[in-house]
Formats: sequence, C-alpha cells, structure tokens
Amino acid sequence: MTDRSRRSLLLRRTGYVCAGLLVLAVLAGGLLYARLDSNIRTDEATARALRADHGSRPAKTGKAQNILLLGTDSQAGWGSTRADTTMLLHLSADRRSASMTSIPRDLMVDIPACLTAEGNRTQAEYAQFNWAYERAGASCTIRTFEKLSGIRVDHHLVVDFSGFMKVTDAVGGVEVDVPATVHESVDDPDYGVTLKPGRQLLSGEKALVFVRTRLGVGDGSDLQRIERQKQFMQQLARKVIDAGTLTSPTRLYPVLDAVTSSLTADSGMDSPAELYSLLSSARSLPPHAIRTVTLPATEHPDYFGRYKPVEDQARALFKALRADAPLPKHLYNAYDEDGHRERPYFEKS
Repeated sequence: MTDRSRRSLLLRRTGYVCAGLLVLAVLAGGLLYARLDSNIRTDEATARALRADHGSRPAKTGKAQNILLLGTDSQAGWGSTRADTTMLLHLSADRRSASMTSIPRDLMVDIPACLTAEGNRTQAEYAQFNWAYERAGASCTIRTFEKLSGIRVDHHLVVDFSGFMKVTDAVGGVEVDVPATVHESVDDPDYGVTLKPGRQLLSGEKALVFVRTRLGVGDGSDLQRIERQKQFMQQLARKVIDAGTLTSPTRLYPVLDAVTSSLTADSGMDSPAELYSLLSSARSLPPHAIRTVTLPATEHPDYFGRYKPVEDQARALFKALRADAPLPKHLYNAYDEDGHRERPYFEKS
C-alpha cells in the first residue's frame, strides 16, 4: 500500500470516527433534552380553570409578556400549600427592558370565586393574597392578581421549595449577607438550621431558611423577607453568569436538571426550548434596564400583621405595567445607570 493510500485510508477512518462521535453527541444531546423536557410538569388543571373563567379575565393588549412566578411550600414540609412567593416578570414588547414586581403574601385582597381541580367553586372572600393558591391553586392566584392589577397574565411558572434547594446545591451555594438582628442567630426549628449574622455561603436547607423564614430576622415582616429573596436571586444570577455556567454544558446541565425537575408550567412554558427563549429575551439586558419593585403597601388598620396597597402608588404601578411604560422611578429597587440602588416603597400607618 502506497503512502498516499495509507493517508487516504487514515483520513477515511478519522472521518468515520468523527462522524460516529457526532452522531453519539447528537443522540446524547437528544436524550438529555428529552430528560429535561420530561422533568417539567404541564399545568393542565390551571388551563382548564382559566378557560372556564375567561370572560372575567383582563384582555390581552400589545406584545409585552407578563409571566407570574410562584414559589410554593407544597414540597418542603411546611404544612398547607400556599404560594409564599409571587412575582410578576414583565418583558417589554421591544425586549429592551424588564421588571420584576413582588406581591407581598400578607397583602389583603379580594379573592374571587375560583374553580377547583375537583370542579367545585370556592367562595369569594377578602383575605391575604397567598390564600388564593391554597383555595384553588395557580389559577386562583392568577385570577386574584388579575383582579388586583387589571393585568392579563400570559404565562405562569410554579417552583416548589425543594426544587429551590436543588438549584442552590447545583451551583455550589450562593454567598449572601445574613442581616444582623437583636438575636445572636436565626434558629429554624423545622429544619434544625442556625444562621449566624454576616456574609456566608449558603446552600440546601440553609439557603431555604434564609429566603423563607421571618422569625428572628429584622422586624419579622414579609416585606423584609421579600428583600432577602431579591438579594438571594440577584446573587444566584450573578454567580451563574460569572462562573460561565450558561456557556459550559457540563456546568449548565445540572442546573437545568434541578430547575426543570421542580417546575410546573403552562403549555407555553413547559419545554426547555420555551424556557430558553424566555431566558434569551432577558439575559442580554443591562442591569439598569431591569427594574425590581415591590408593590407599594402599608400596614392594614383592621388586620394585625397584614398589609393593604398604597392605592395611588399601586394604581400608578399597575397602569405603567398595563401600558408597557416606564415604571414610576421612586419604586425602583435595582441598579440605576450610575450603579446605585434604591429601596422599595413602603409606608407604616
């Protein structure tokens, strides 16, 4: 065999090997995608309930996207199932800005009569916001938010707190600043976790206690807990970006597996491709184009430890979101163009 023949044979064999590796890579990628896709649960019960009540929902206007994010305690051993964290992610029609609006769980609101998964109707009531999920799941929370705001919810994502712990573990923990309190530590009897004040790396149950507990931290209010949740999510996002996780398949897959295995979503958000599209819409935005806001609230005079909206401020916020317009500046809790942060709006009566 001539040298030319040997080189030709070697090239062919090399080509076969590369082609084989490429096929294996495609098959492996397909299998991994299929696993991520199967992790996500489609919320068909919510879709049915919302279709039944479509006549009482706000109309869809414009091309902006409004996605309601719900964090539930259903998988963390906390007893009753309630959406203890509710945030509206608003993506502008031109995808050049975004905002995240937190709704206090202890906000007193009008909860409409909702259709349950069993086909029954709950009674309309005036109660704290997070009771809506306990009454009739995500559909009731969506309708309660829509009644409060006049904003049509396009999609929703529900993540349980056990999934939150998995995500935190998958990134190797998140560094946060546990606020100093009048106590020497924050003790949580449900998990047997003790948090000392100061900056530290939290993962698993400690991270959950940081974002979930109220006892022993500051004034124990839900609004202070919301601020800790924002701090944690910002640090989590920063760690994912700074570590190059989004561009490293070996780092990204464990995070995606943890996220998708804890998600329940509507049919427009129940695949990795759809979630990636959502992420792509937001990840290129500079910090000053993302506004983090808490619904303006004040202590309720008739319900101890509960809140009510600051009416004029809440109306201005919801009006801006409905119109896909800039939010009132004094509500910002994000980095502005100079790199400064502003605190959320909150009043004591």
